[in-house]
Amino acid sequence: MQGKSEGQRPLPAEVLRAVELSQELKAHQVTVLDLHGISTATYYFVIASGNSDVQVKAIADHIIEELKKESLRPQHVEGLRGGRWILLDYIEFVVHIFHPEARTFYQLENLWGDAPRWEMSED
Repeated sequence: MQGKSEGQRPLPAEVLRAVELSQELKAHQVTVLDLHGISTATYYFVIASGNSDVQVKAIADHIIEELKKESLRPQHVEGLRGGRWILLDYIEFVVHIFHPEARTFYQLENLWGDAPRWEMSED
């Protein structure tokens, strides 16, 4: 894990598990934003990219299925049919999986630029 600055709170196990599951299907540019005190909607964003619509959907399906085995179910899912931007809302954290063009267009990391972040290593 890279990008942790002094005094940052540790990431919850569920967030780390979502990161791990995304990386199992070769997601890249995985970033976690800590939204405590910035947003009232959720505490963390997990942002990841796939290389195609098919990979984006596969990453989302994998996260949903594996977290379900751990009794975690998303409260809301958006974009699963399209595969350009899929949102998995687990209330305390939200997973965003993007096609690279959509990620560049929406630039969530810039919109939440003042949020502490972790750039997760891909190894």
